[in-house]
Amino acid sequence: MIISGIRRSYERGALKEEDMPAKPLELFEKWLHEAVDEKLADPTGMVVATVDGSGMPCQRSVLLKKFDERGFVFFTNLTSRKARQIEGNSAVSLLFPWYPLERQVHVQGRASKISAMEVVSYFTSRPRDSQIGAWVSHQSSVISARSVLEAKFFELKSRFSKGEIPVPSFWGGYRVSLETIEFWQGGKNRLHDRFLYTKEGESWKMERLAP
Repeated sequence: MIISGIRRSYERGALKEEDMPAKPLELFEKWLHEAVDEKLADPTGMVVATVDGSGMPCQRSVLLKKFDERGFVFFTNLTSRKARQIEGNSAVSLLFPWYPLERQVHVQGRASKISAMEVVSYFTSRPRDSQIGAWVSHQSSVISARSVLEAKFFELKSRFSKGEIPVPSFWGGYRVSLETIEFWQGGKNRLHDRFLYTKEGESWKMERLAP
């Protein structure tokens, strides 16, 4: 299969300096609302990049569950590969690939565990089967077959059939601080619009980048 000729022209929109807000989260929230309104699949989906002890990068998709000036929050098994790598190196990169809108948002920052209160608050808001799923999977560990997971799921579903399901001790969340946020809007003739916000104390510096 020859793929070198696969391309399209990006002509849905543009970014202009005069339209860029002083605070990047204002534009991020606007773009997120538009991704939801466009009914994109998994509009809160983001790629999380970490590195291991040898410097080898690793990426995976997770769901953004909360964001504010303190950072972007996601949840995971605390024994997973991503969690182990974060413990060794807290530098994290996030990417929102909103391809149908010809947009990307790239975030760089440091990941830190969120409070137990925040974890409990989110965990109890999840559907019961999702809560049980968190108990079932020791994420990133080797298993012999899918049937092992399914058997454990039904075992725990029976055990937790009544009352509230407790939060597993090995499950929690991370908040990625906001050090840089880049907005990318596809442009005609590959003349894309890119604006980089860099945190400087309590304010942000904004710069246009060449595509």
